[in-house]
Amino acid sequence: MELPRRSCGDELLKPGELADIRLRLRKLAAKNDLTTVIACAFDHSTRMLPFIVADTRMIPAGVRAVGSSMLDAGFAKTRIVLQQWNRNFRPSQMRLDGKIPDIFMISSMQLHDAQCRAMIQDACRIDPDKRPLIIVGGPKVIYEPWDVFGTDPQNPWTADVAVTGEDYILLNMLEVLLETRATGESMRDVFIRARDAGMLADIPGLVYARGTQLAAEELIDTGIQRLVGDLDELPDPVLGYSIVEAPSKKAILDSRAIPADKIHHHSMLASLVLTLGCKFKCPYCPIPAYNQRQFRAKSGERIAWEFERLYQEYHIKFFFGADDNFFNDEKRTLDITEALARKIDAGSRPHSKIRWATEATVHDVVKMKEHLPIIRKAGLWGLWLGVEDMSGALVKKGQSADQTLEAFKMLRNNGILPIPMMMHHDSQPLYSFKGNAGLLNQVGMLRKAGAIYTQILMLTPSPGSKLFVETYTSGLAYKSVDGITVTPQIVDGNHVVASRAKSPWKKQFNLLAAYIYFYNPIRFLISLVFSKSNIPFASAETRPSAKGANAKRPTTLSRRISRKLRAHLSDAAIQLFGMWGLMYTVRRTFMWELHLMKGDIERHTEVPASKIPMKSPDGGPAAHALPGTPASKNTSNQPENDVVVQSSCD
Repeated sequence: MELPRRSCGDELLKPGELADIRLRLRKLAAKNDLTTVIACAFDHSTRMLPFIVADTRMIPAGVRAVGSSMLDAGFAKTRIVLQQWNRNFRPSQMRLDGKIPDIFMISSMQLHDAQCRAMIQDACRIDPDKRPLIIVGGPKVIYEPWDVFGTDPQNPWTADVAVTGEDYILLNMLEVLLETRATGESMRDVFIRARDAGMLADIPGLVYARGTQLAAEELIDTGIQRLVGDLDELPDPVLGYSIVEAPSKKAILDSRAIPADKIHHHSMLASLVLTLGCKFKCPYCPIPAYNQRQFRAKSGERIAWEFERLYQEYHIKFFFGADDNFFNDEKRTLDITEALARKIDAGSRPHSKIRWATEATVHDVVKMKEHLPIIRKAGLWGLWLGVEDMSGALVKKGQSADQTLEAFKMLRNNGILPIPMMMHHDSQPLYSFKGNAGLLNQVGMLRKAGAIYTQILMLTPSPGSKLFVETYTSGLAYKSVDGITVTPQIVDGNHVVASRAKSPWKKQFNLLAAYIYFYNPIRFLISLVFSKSNIPFASAETRPSAKGANAKRPTTLSRRISRKLRAHLSDAAIQLFGMWGLMYTVRRTFMWELHLMKGDIERHTEVPASKIPMKSPDGGPAAHALPGTPASKNTSNQPENDVVVQSSCD
């Protein structure tokens, strides 16, 4: 079920409000000597194609953004801990500036739910009178906030509050708490006092528990968040990188964060929010509803400034735009790319050196074809394309075979590498002798058209999507296979966990077969001669233009040869990387395929909703409750009809 939409015209914060609240908090922070630790939950058993390497060599944007907001708001004693790098980290042993932190935050995806819960439980081992305020956020909590609250008094653990959205919600809550905090009062105590007095009820985007301190008896859902409309109001991303804990095998925190000159050794990629939102309404995707059907973006000048700052401070050259659909709005796309191109024309070394990639749809690539030269000039080197299924059997959004191949050709001719993102589903065969419906048919076509990398996932239940509830209530989703419970860490697209196929193990086999068809020794040898990465501008000089008295010598022959070899051999290098990633993928999915072959499958008949009663502060339905959620007395959490997710703005 999609997230409900706020009233028309009330989806966004007032302009300037995000920046203003940080200014107000700086005054409060100066009076409150707080320490904060922000942890990113990560389950190492989930590492496989197509996200391997990026999962550990790119600092996640979410925790980094929260860290930036905390520093910008005046909370200087803040540290970011990544379980990707610090798998032995134990919240019960954490000390920052010599003391137990006042606030402990956790960000988690659905895949890493088990690690998130383990950190909450470990933090709850701290003596109650010293325990930090435990705040949980991230993609998992946006759609399923109830899972971070414990219900068993015999095993007492629970988060204090869930933040079901973006940074402003957290800052708003901190402002309320610090305005009422007494001298020496712990942040957890002031939170409990403010919660019980109803002081948090007017902050949209919170879910917190009522009950004993041992178990949650009822959840209060303050509603759907308001979103920041102008992304230029977000804090400087450089701040978040300055407080990241260094990789370590220790359970405790180091005395200082990673030095600035070492960041690029650990995080060779940087993810940046450029735009948010998508005009398409695919039934399996939660993105449009999360964004309240809005499209938000940073200005071109702001993005150019962020690229330059990160390059100068941390020597990071490669970026990935955390976009839902970068080409969604032509005017905003051109504002960004033209600003970056102007910097390059002016001879800016940072902008000449950086390379970035992002996501878009096939439909919008074709629409933007006349602008591709300026987009490439801006430094875009790769575009992840939502191809899904070229036959259109899964969803139609302008990705026919002809249009997809046309988009690939246009991108490559303009020096941009197209990266297809594909989605396998029940009605798609492994191979078709007529037409292009088969998975291998399409993988082969895309490789021939110039794809050097690919993403192939199985359609799985996505919380917050229009099809989520139906996937469970219809019996499509698996509850257990061969006695093995389907846990969140395998609802990742790499495991078949929802299918009506008579032999679902064949679908699991299809995923591996498609990857092996794309990455294999034969393709590696062919790529050494016929390279798919040797496209226009691939070996272009990235030094700034030589101008004036400071002009450098012309590019040497050895440098030109080096750049051409690098461009030519990139395809072969990615083939080697893909085969290496396949070893992880096979090792972690093969046993699941064997369980599927045994055929003992138990299916869900109801959606995995909260077992804890939920309601809004005024006693009405809870905005984040799924059908089947227990309601408090005189409260119904069942949506009466589709009006819950519709609006006159649609």
